[in-house]
Amino acid sequence: MDAVSASRDSGLPFEMLDLAPVGVAVTRGPEHRLVYSNAMYRSQVSDPRGGMPVEEAFAAFVLPHYRARFDRVYATGEPVVSMAEPAVPISGSREPGEHFFTFSLSRAAFAPGEHGVLVLVMDVSEQACAAHRLSALAEERRRFLRRYKSLTRLSADVFWVTSRDGYVSEPSPSWERVTGQPWEGHRGQGWLRMVHPDDRRATIESWSRAVGGATEMWEHVYRLRTRDGYRHFQLRAVPVREHGQVVEWVGSCVDVEQHWQEQRRQRLLDQAANATAQLRSLEEMLGALADVIVPELADGCGVYLVTDLTGEQHGGAPFIVERVATAARPGVRRLPPYSEEQLPDGNAFVTAARRRRPVLKTFPAGSPPPQVAPQGTLPWLTANGANGMLILPVVVDGTVSAVVNVVTCGDRPPVSRGDITLLNRMFDHAHDALSRAIRFQRAQQIALALQYSLLADPPRLPGLQIVARYRASPSAAEVGGDWYDSFVLPDGVPALIIGDVSGHDLSAAVAMSQLRNMLRALAMDRREPPGDILSRLNVAMQSLSGDVTATCVYARVEELDGGHRLNYASAGHPPALLVTPDGRSRFLEDAVSPLLGFPHEQARPSKAEPLPPGSTVLLYTDGLVERPGEHLDRGLQRLRRLAEQAAQEPVDKFCDQLLSAMPTTGMDDIAVMALRLPVQG
Repeated sequence: MDAVSASRDSGLPFEMLDLAPVGVAVTRGPEHRLVYSNAMYRSQVSDPRGGMPVEEAFAAFVLPHYRARFDRVYATGEPVVSMAEPAVPISGSREPGEHFFTFSLSRAAFAPGEHGVLVLVMDVSEQACAAHRLSALAEERRRFLRRYKSLTRLSADVFWVTSRDGYVSEPSPSWERVTGQPWEGHRGQGWLRMVHPDDRRATIESWSRAVGGATEMWEHVYRLRTRDGYRHFQLRAVPVREHGQVVEWVGSCVDVEQHWQEQRRQRLLDQAANATAQLRSLEEMLGALADVIVPELADGCGVYLVTDLTGEQHGGAPFIVERVATAARPGVRRLPPYSEEQLPDGNAFVTAARRRRPVLKTFPAGSPPPQVAPQGTLPWLTANGANGMLILPVVVDGTVSAVVNVVTCGDRPPVSRGDITLLNRMFDHAHDALSRAIRFQRAQQIALALQYSLLADPPRLPGLQIVARYRASPSAAEVGGDWYDSFVLPDGVPALIIGDVSGHDLSAAVAMSQLRNMLRALAMDRREPPGDILSRLNVAMQSLSGDVTATCVYARVEELDGGHRLNYASAGHPPALLVTPDGRSRFLEDAVSPLLGFPHEQARPSKAEPLPPGSTVLLYTDGLVERPGEHLDRGLQRLRRLAEQAAQEPVDKFCDQLLSAMPTTGMDDIAVMALRLPVQG
């Protein structure tokens, strides 16, 4: 009876005994029906048919001598060894009296209440002239007996044997059957090549500790590459001892993929619930969920808020997303947490949001198609060898509030259908917390819609690039008083304006709107130096109701001898920053006068500053640089260093990097405007 059939019939892994240098047979039940015999046994004794009772299988020699001993071993469990008895002749190819053997009988356990007899037979015909060989074989026989007893403690898909120092020392047909790796490949430490690269180091360290400490039972979980791909297996191994010393290890591998997936699913759902339980803002909650997703389910993740009020824009209308959080596994460069982009119709993000269904895109590693993500994300996908992206719309109270992109890189397979289901469940479980946050976020979006309606898009000018960004405070739902403006004056000169009205409520927004309109009207009507315009604005503010105060920078970008200069004035506002293409910077701290809203009889100064080709002028509000308990100079110097590092970036990325890198408090609005001069050429 072969090992595979015997193992299947008995439930025990007899294939591990095929290589024994002694004859091995196993019977089952009180009738002693044969369930297994190895090749050595069949060559020495007989070739019985599996399932035969002992009288039929061994009638030629066993029944007259040993049936009683089979019964006694089966009933009492006490082993019988024939070492001290005369050898019994076996009928076979040799003449009677020329062939002798010794044997041992031991009780074998199959299942609770089910027993059998393990028979070990050894040819001792050459005992007189080879006593030393008999001793070695007897030792080997005891080892196989111990191995058998060890194997009865294990139940597995794969079995293996290693030397005392942990190196695989014998072939494992079950290993080859599961993994496809032949004996030449898995012997020694070759089996490690089938372990997932991310699990290999931990497996080596755990196994080394077990072998070094002679652990009574070693257990470990790793991902093993099977014929069907990587699956989670639980490793178990026990030492085989002789005279108190470990002589080898017997081990097993059990496929626990389904159990592992169920445990992981519940663990991630619990983590997602915990991540959102103590948070209030939508951005914080989505960012916490991104940290749960990475690295368990993906290598990178970005969270994008949909800035329109309905989350369902129609074809042809601009679709604006604002990235508010990112996550990346170790070894993968993290995307900046902030970016704002307008997506065209046909982009995968737009498709997922409109259909309210996940969209999974796969592609060759490092070669994402143009419409798979916002343009600012594509270089990151390429640089990190991304091979797939899941775009998941987050629907809360019937509205698409955000879009989450889940990215896999390198050798990691794209997100599976099971993981897509898990991700949907994570966001479903977080729905109530997100719903509470989204109500606050919707109120803020209404405020933002009003705010954005008061902020004009910068003009498009030949050679000059002007980019503006506005970030509302996530801690309040009211509109704020920060604003920017840019337009072309009647004399063809571009104007740049940034300001901040005191307060953070509807009154501040109304005052901001009035100041913006008054300043634009004064600038368009009068071709005067910026300081004079701010003086006129200060007088005009006396007509406003309430006590309104504000800071402001007003600048004209004038052409001069083939170049440009900035003619500017500042009313109590943080100084503009001039950054040259070679990464040097300085603050423009001249032409400063008191803030607006108080009587000021003196003329407000203006300053004309030459602008080097390719340089960048940055205007900003105090929310970018102020932190409670910190001197303003520290925030200004921090801004200067970061701006110098980003000097070579395109002007839109220049602004986004500053907004991402500056450690803002989130308690104040932030307005940013940058002017990039053309490079001489």
